[in-house]
Amino acid sequence: MMKNWIHILFVAPTSNWMLQLFRYGFVGGLAFVVDYGTLFCLTQFAGVPYLWSAAIAFILGLVTNYLISISWVFSHTGRMHIWQEFAVFAAIGVIGLALNEGIMYVGTDMLQLHYMVSKLISTGIVFFWNFFARKVLVFT
Repeated sequence: MMKNWIHILFVAPTSNWMLQLFRYGFVGGLAFVVDYGTLFCLTQFAGVPYLWSAAIAFILGLVTNYLISISWVFSHTGRMHIWQEFAVFAAIGVIGLALNEGIMYVGTDMLQLHYMVSKLISTGIVFFWNFFARKVLVFT
């Protein structure tokens, strides 16, 4: 019984949106580690301004998210060529990037939060935007 649930949660292809959201949480977690780690390293160790670091980090997280999402969370629908699919996926990510930058700016420069706290708030909001937009516009 437990082995069957593990297979369903982590292995079997699915179109169930709740299961996809569960998996997307794992993918988002990994993409977050790439994003957050890059932001921290570029800002703290390389001296890159935090908004530039955030943009670079976000792009690296986006690519990580796409590659794992198409192989594990969603499936390539065949509606679009894979490059078109990536373009729409990335366009959603660009909107997410704009949200990320805006939230980080407001949190850090206006509310005087530490940039890493602003990033945590931004991540939570952008996660749901990305999942539902990608589910509806790319992988339906």
